[in-house]
Formats: sequence, structure tokens, C-alpha cells
Amino acid sequence: MAKNLTIPANYHTVMPYLIIKDAAAFIAFTQKVFNATETYKVMRNENCIMHAEIMIDGSTIMFADCTDQFCERTAGLFIYVENADETYQKAIDEGAAIESALSDQPYGRSGGIKDPFGNTWWITSPL
Repeated sequence: MAKNLTIPANYHTVMPYLIIKDAAAFIAFTQKVFNATETYKVMRNENCIMHAEIMIDGSTIMFADCTDQFCERTAGLFIYVENADETYQKAIDEGAAIESALSDQPYGRSGGIKDPFGNTWWITSPL
């Protein structure tokens, strides 16, 4: 790593970059479920997001709509939340599918969902 590396504000050394179907709906999903804030968006055309960013509690996720040139690339994401039960239920209410039921684990209360865009989220409240 370069000693003089200057990372822009709100960015981290490693950040997820998703290429998904219906990026606009992804923004709405993350806002409803995780209280995300849309911080940046550039449109390819009126129906296609070329690049967008959301922030969830200080963490940035970058993403774009998939196209013929850029195929869909989803991810598995681990997220700490205040109340795993409440957030997990919000995700289900917003169209997510259950990957694993909520349960108490040595690292906290955790469960997995797959969002309507193909990403898996491990929703966890720390102990």
C-alpha cells in the first residue's frame, strides 16, 4: 500500500461494487430495510443507472445496472444492525427470501436473506 494513499471521504480501502438488475429498486430496498442514504448517482440513460452509491451507517456500497456489456455480479454482505429481528423482518416484507433463519450465534443474533436483486445479506446484531 502506498504511504501517501489519500482515500476520498466516505470511502474505504475495500468496498463492494455490485452490478445488478434494477439498481433504482435496490436503492429503495436499502433505504427501507437498512436506512441507507443515496450519496451519488449517474444515469446511463433515463432507465439505467451507470454508477450509484449508497451509505449505510458510514459504509459505502457502489453499484450499477447490468447491461449487455456488464453482466450481473451480486455479492454476499455481512451487516451489523441494532435489531436483527426487526431488520430481518423488514427485508422479508420488502421481498427478500430467507437464506437462513435468525438464530443466536457465538458472535450475535444472525440470519441470512437474499434480496430481490440476488445479493445475500447476513443480518447480525452483536452480542
